[in-house]
Amino acid sequence: MPMSEYYRELRAVTGNGLLMMPSVAAVVRDEQGSILLIRKKDETAWGLPAGAIEPEETPSRALRREVFEETGLMVTPEQVIGVFGGWKYRHEYSNGDQVEYTVIVFECSIVKGQLRSMDGEAEELKFFKEDELPELTMPYPKKLFTLQADASRKAMFD
Repeated sequence: MPMSEYYRELRAVTGNGLLMMPSVAAVVRDEQGSILLIRKKDETAWGLPAGAIEPEETPSRALRREVFEETGLMVTPEQVIGVFGGWKYRHEYSNGDQVEYTVIVFECSIVKGQLRSMDGEAEELKFFKEDELPELTMPYPKKLFTLQADASRKAMFD
């Protein structure tokens, strides 16, 4: 879904001005451990399946909804692996809309589904090996994508 009614109403008041946006992102891996990225239309950089949290929606529910809408996959969030925000997570869309994301990043497992763009936002969906990740739209630390086998993995904060 390109923009919810809630954010459309905010945009009617703020125009292209800066909106603080609580959001979620998913690190989804295939059976080989490669990471799913999406490239949206009219963009060259890649990103994680991600999106805004809507009013009355839990972060977990927002994550499941966004991943399904963008990739056609149903996922289960397994753990929070990072929380990021601030000026480095400010973005200006091609239409001039400005946002600053506070992003909760979850490691997820695939439950079922067929990889395809359900909402038409994604131009391309592709799994990448950790050491072959392309340029990302958000400046997530590279360590975020390192698969750690032990359960003592600690979340990253910025």
